[in-house]
Amino acid sequence: MLVHRLDRKNEFDASLAADAADARMVARMRLVLSVSALLAIFVDPAGLRGIGGFTWLLFFGYILHSLAVYLYTQLDAPFSQSKLIHWLDVFWYGLIVLFTDGIHSFFFLFFFFAILTSSFRWGFNEGARVTLASVALFAACGLGSTTEQDLPRLLLRATFLLAFGYMSIHWGGSKVELKRRLALLRDVSRVSNPRFGVDHTVTSILEKTQVFFQGSCCLLIVRDKESGAYFLRTIREGDAKRSINAERISVDAAAPLVALPQERIVAYNRPIWPALFSFTGAAAYDSAKGRWNRHEEAACSSLAELLDAGAFISAPVSLRKSEGRIYLFSRQAGFRKADALFLSHIAAQAFPVIENIELLDRMASDAASQERQKIALDLHDTAIQPYIGLKMGLSALRNKAADDNPLIEDLDKLADMAAKVIGDLRRYAGTVKNGLGKTEQVFLMVLRQQAAQARDFYGIDISVCVQGELNVSDRLTAEILQIVREGLSNICKHTFAHHGAVKLECVDGLLRIQIENECDGTQSVAFQPRSITERATALGGNAQVVRGTSGGTSVHVEIPI
Repeated sequence: MLVHRLDRKNEFDASLAADAADARMVARMRLVLSVSALLAIFVDPAGLRGIGGFTWLLFFGYILHSLAVYLYTQLDAPFSQSKLIHWLDVFWYGLIVLFTDGIHSFFFLFFFFAILTSSFRWGFNEGARVTLASVALFAACGLGSTTEQDLPRLLLRATFLLAFGYMSIHWGGSKVELKRRLALLRDVSRVSNPRFGVDHTVTSILEKTQVFFQGSCCLLIVRDKESGAYFLRTIREGDAKRSINAERISVDAAAPLVALPQERIVAYNRPIWPALFSFTGAAAYDSAKGRWNRHEEAACSSLAELLDAGAFISAPVSLRKSEGRIYLFSRQAGFRKADALFLSHIAAQAFPVIENIELLDRMASDAASQERQKIALDLHDTAIQPYIGLKMGLSALRNKAADDNPLIEDLDKLADMAAKVIGDLRRYAGTVKNGLGKTEQVFLMVLRQQAAQARDFYGIDISVCVQGELNVSDRLTAEILQIVREGLSNICKHTFAHHGAVKLECVDGLLRIQIENECDGTQSVAFQPRSITERATALGGNAQVVRGTSGGTSVHVEIPI
C-alpha cells in the first residue's frame, strides 16, 4: 500500500509538472503573439484604420500583460493555472478588435488563441463558453459602426469563428476526456493491498466510477454461479456511511436489475425535450455485430423510475464464480452511448483484478490459517504452560503460609493475576487458532478486554469510544488491535497516568485512531512510537504524536480504507 501511495504521489507530481510545462509553453506563445501584433502595426500602420495613441498603449499593455503571465508561469505561481487568464485574453482581444477597425480588423483571429488554450486545458464546456463569448464580443465590436455593406463580412467572420471554434473545442474536449478516462482505467486496474480485502477494492472501483460520471448512484449486482444467490453493492452520491460489504437480496428484489440481456451494454435516457445533445429512449449494444439497436423501453423506464433516475447506463460483469451487471444512474438525462461503452471497458479492466485479489486473499488466508495453528501450539507450550506452573507455585506458597502471614494478601493477588493471564492467553490462543471474528461486536469486545486488563494490572482507567460504523476487514482489524495494544502498553509502562482513552472512527476514507493519556505530572519528552509508526506505514498510513494544552499526550494514526 505504501508503494501504491508513492506511485500515486509520483503520478500526481508528474501531472502537475506536465500542466506547468503546458502553461509555460502557452505563456511563451502569448508573449510572441503580443509582440508580433505590435510589430505588424509598426511595420504597416496604414494597413488598419483608426490607429492612434490609445491603440499603441493598448498593444503595449497587452505585451506587459503577456510578460506578467509569463513570469508567473516561470515562478509556478498558482495564478498561472487559473481560468482567469484566457478570459483576460478574450477581454484584451475584444479591445484590440474594437480599436483597430472593428469587424474589419484581422486581429479577430486572436480569439482562436483563447479558444484553443481554454478547450485543450479545461475541456469542452469551458471552451464552449469562451467560444460563445468571443463570437458575441466580436459581433458587439461592429454593432455601432456596421453598415449594410458590412453585414456579410460580420456574418461570415462570426460564422467562421463559431465553426472553427466548435471544431477546436470538440478536439480539445476529447483530449481532456481521454486523459481522464486513461487515469480512471489506470486507477481501477491497480492491485490493492490484500490486507484490505476484495470488498474494499470493489467498493473503491464503484466509488471512482460514480465520481467520474457524476452519477447519483452506482450499483453492482452479481449472482453466484454455484448457489444462485444474488448480492448487491450500492454507492450513492453524498452517502458518508457506506458499507463495503455486499448485501444479499432475494430473487424478486434482484429481478428488475437482471432483466436486461446479460451480454448487452444498455443505455437509457428518459425522453424529455431538454435532452438536445443526447439520445433518448433505450438502446442496446450488440458486441458481436458492433452496432447499437433499439431496446425495449418499458423495462428500462420502470427500472429508472424504481431508483428515481432520469437516465442510466449498464454493462455486464463476468467473473469466474459469478456474473452480473454494473449500473450507473443519474437523476438527469444526459448519458451518451459512448459513456455506456466506456463503462464496459471499466468492467473489463477492473474486475479481472478482483479475481487476482481474491486469489491472493485466499492464498494469504490459507497461509495465515496454517501459521495460526503453529502460533497457537507455540503459545500453549511456551507461554500458557509456564504461567500454569507459576500459578501452581503460588498456590503451594499460599498453602504453606500461616493465616497471620502478612504476604497472604499479595500471594492471593498474584495468583488471581496469573489466573487471569492464563485465561487471556487461552482466549488469545483460541482466537489465533480459529481466526478473528469479522463482526464489530468481537472487535469491541477485544478492545474492552485490553482496557480491563490495563485497569486490573496497572490501575489505569481506559475508555473505549468507537464513532460510527467501522467498515474494515478481519485482516485489517487484527492490525488495528495490535496498534491499540502497543499504544496501551506504552501508556502503562512509560507513564504515570491514571486515565486514558482510545477513539476510533471512519471518516473521509480514513480510519482514525487516537490513543490518549492524561498529564501525569512529569515533563513531556518528544518521541515517536516506532512500532506503531511502522505498522501504520505498512498499511499506507501515518502516525504522529500530539501534545495537548493540558500536558497530555495523544497518538494519532490515520489509515486509508
